[in-house]
Amino acid sequence: MTKDELSFDEFDEANDPRPEMTGFDKVVDQAFSRRGFLGGVMTFGLGSFLVGTTSIHPANAAEDRFGFAQVAANTDDTVTVPEGFDWEVLVQWGDPLWSDAPEFDEATRGTASSQKSAFGDNNDGMSFFARDGRNIMVVNNEYTNRKIMWGNRPENKPQTDDDVEKGLMAHGVSIFEVVKEGAHWRVVLDSDLNRRITPQTAMELVGPAAGHDLLKTAADPFGTRSFGTWNNCGNGETPWGTYLACEENFNGYFSSSDPNLERTAQQQRYGINLKDWGYGWVRIDERFDIAKHSNEPNRAGYVVEINPFDPTSTPRKHTALGRFKHENAEVVIANNGQAVVYMGDDERGEFLYRFVSDEVHSTTGDNRNLLSFGQLFVAKFHDDLTGEWLALTPETTGMSDAEIRVFTRQAASAVGATTMDRPEWVAANPTKTEAYVALTNNKNRGMKPNNGGDETSVNGPNPRTENQYGQIVRWVPENEDHTSTLFRWSLFALAGNPDVHTDAYAGSPNINSGNMFNSPDGMSFDTIGRLWIQTDGKYSNDGDFAGMGNNQMLVGDTATGEIRRFMVGPKECEITGLCWSSDRQTLFVGIQHPGEKGGSHFPNGADTVPRSGIVAVTRNDGGQIG
Repeated sequence: MTKDELSFDEFDEANDPRPEMTGFDKVVDQAFSRRGFLGGVMTFGLGSFLVGTTSIHPANAAEDRFGFAQVAANTDDTVTVPEGFDWEVLVQWGDPLWSDAPEFDEATRGTASSQKSAFGDNNDGMSFFARDGRNIMVVNNEYTNRKIMWGNRPENKPQTDDDVEKGLMAHGVSIFEVVKEGAHWRVVLDSDLNRRITPQTAMELVGPAAGHDLLKTAADPFGTRSFGTWNNCGNGETPWGTYLACEENFNGYFSSSDPNLERTAQQQRYGINLKDWGYGWVRIDERFDIAKHSNEPNRAGYVVEINPFDPTSTPRKHTALGRFKHENAEVVIANNGQAVVYMGDDERGEFLYRFVSDEVHSTTGDNRNLLSFGQLFVAKFHDDLTGEWLALTPETTGMSDAEIRVFTRQAASAVGATTMDRPEWVAANPTKTEAYVALTNNKNRGMKPNNGGDETSVNGPNPRTENQYGQIVRWVPENEDHTSTLFRWSLFALAGNPDVHTDAYAGSPNINSGNMFNSPDGMSFDTIGRLWIQTDGKYSNDGDFAGMGNNQMLVGDTATGEIRRFMVGPKECEITGLCWSSDRQTLFVGIQHPGEKGGSHFPNGADTVPRSGIVAVTRNDGGQIG
């Protein structure tokens, strides 16, 4: 695998190799004696893995809440949906949002100017907003495929400043109006609500760290105003109608003009290196040079709140929600009115977080500052199926409140939080008080500590060494109160391959030859409490991953434990990001990085450039999907 083919985590690890863990034999002895899951006992060659709280109903149970027949895994270069459903492309990378912008150019892949006025690349989390008869979609554009973005250049690398800026402009957030005409949706060109938010858009820094010395730079001596957002992965939305973009792998865009620069411990923990991932932004913007602007990385890695109905508004970076590789931000209003935000830090051996607002949500008043001030917590899981939220305070961490919000990983390490197998999306069930987190995989589990030196031995919610398949963990807050510091947890699904393995790597009882998958990533609940699960894993369809096909989207019935495959994506893609139209008759799904290794021409067919985009899925009978 070449450097260009490395994942974000693999690239970071190549630059910052973790030390080997000692005492691994002890870890192996513990690996198969953990409790969690849905009901019964699975017996493996190395012991018993208890999995218990709710029994699994058979697939032919009397009540079928799915409403579709499972599709089979495949390796086709298209989107596959169940019989009785259809799909079409709504928007794809490079499509103009204004009529004066040119159509996508297959030969050049566009310019900086055209990209600034077009839908960005590699869409991820997204939301659908409806107000006063108008429909707005807000979509993260996480990153760019360098070999595709600059596929018209020698060695697939940027040659000019405009090449670099084109890549930069493909990042950020795309906001656009959509309208339904008959059975089809289309983007409204030139809508007064259309907007591109890019790595150059002015942002406001708010919350406990705003104005702190750690956020001050030559360009912003007050530490309250930054520029841009990039590498936004998952998302969130608030009850008051705003969008939350979540900055994840922000570190890969910084570099150093001094090859001998000694990085700080804080920079090392966040993967800030002397070389970037090949985007070359420092070529056109000096702030990405850590030798000259050491505080600049401290201004990235936050949750960004955006008002989709006011294109003149300034996005706000919420330091109160902490700084790490944010996956998504799941907002819940607790029984007492406080806003609770659940968040995962997507890196091997990092942590699961919760924010509880100081103030309460108002259904009629101003909630502008609701996410600006509150208490940040990190999760501690115990092997007896209980857990607690540990408060990150100056007293518990030995750090100031501002330092906690800027160096949140160090604060979580200080209180002894549970290292997790890459916490990705969190989803809260709208029909009952419970939440779920996708732990996508962790090849270092039981092998190496995390980047902060915290041990990653096998533990309850992370029960397998060298975890290549991932799992989904569920927790129920004490007294059905999302603000409670205590919870009980279980495993909803342990992904695996029962056709290849007979031990824990076969997966939990609700995984079988027909529905198996790996690396759960994106997740969201529909209105009736079904959990939609998207994958970003290995699509080799070989070896340990034989029979899994391309990445996919599944649906889980959290009451019975049954899981069915709803969609299979094209070759070499990730299925990520989903939302529904307000009438629930259309499901919008993101197709990210098709053909990332050169094996796809989705969605436009042979001899075309593969392009990420959003597909609209509907029922042929016009009924609701979720």
